[in-house]
Amino acid sequence: MLVAAAVCPAPPLLVPEVAAGAAAELGDARTACSDALAVLAASRPDLLVVVGSAVEGGGYDQGTPGSFAGFGVDLTVTLGPDLCEPPSGHATGTRLPASLAVAGWLLGQARWAAAPVAGVAVAEDLPPSGCALLGTDLGRSADRVAMLVLGDGSACRTLKAPGYLDERAAGFDAAAARALGAADAAALAAIDAGLAAELQAAGRAPWQVLAGAAEGADLAGRLLYEDAPYGVGYFVATWS
Repeated sequence: MLVAAAVCPAPPLLVPEVAAGAAAELGDARTACSDALAVLAASRPDLLVVVGSAVEGGGYDQGTPGSFAGFGVDLTVTLGPDLCEPPSGHATGTRLPASLAVAGWLLGQARWAAAPVAGVAVAEDLPPSGCALLGTDLGRSADRVAMLVLGDGSACRTLKAPGYLDERAAGFDAAAARALGAADAAALAAIDAGLAAELQAAGRAPWQVLAGAAEGADLAGRLLYEDAPYGVGYFVATWS
């Protein structure tokens, strides 16, 4: 069952080498992510499931590599410690999508060694019902499951945001922040997938997977970080 979760933003800019001269702007977010990962380690999990969005869904073994070359940086990471072993055969992916590559960087910074790691990419257009079913399955994948969930809020908070300014974005992000900070699985499950897509909120599907995994887990939430430095809603929260 799910015993702890950490929600972190997924922009490659979280990685200082990618952000370059703007690295300091997300310093507080990185610190909050580090604190959130410490909560996961303290939960004594049997398995850490890392969930992020991608164009297509798929599974990734521990040690799967990811690269930030597409963002102009010669930096390679792995999903948790590289076991230097043949893949399990259960995973479908051999190269991490961007969201899971960011997770790999975060785990590397934390020197994660608390539990084995498995990665799951959620198709960004997976409907809420599918997210719930996937989350339920992941929550049952070990006796004590921790989840690291990567996802952003709306990308429409300012005129210079990737999705331009949308007056609905601030309210959407405020509701997401409340749900994440309160470990309100029902509120996350109720997020309108159509509205989330219009606001380019890449976190919708991963958050709804978390909601499915958390059903009946009775976890308490804490919001560690909330901001929109590039016109995109970024949140860090812990459930434990």
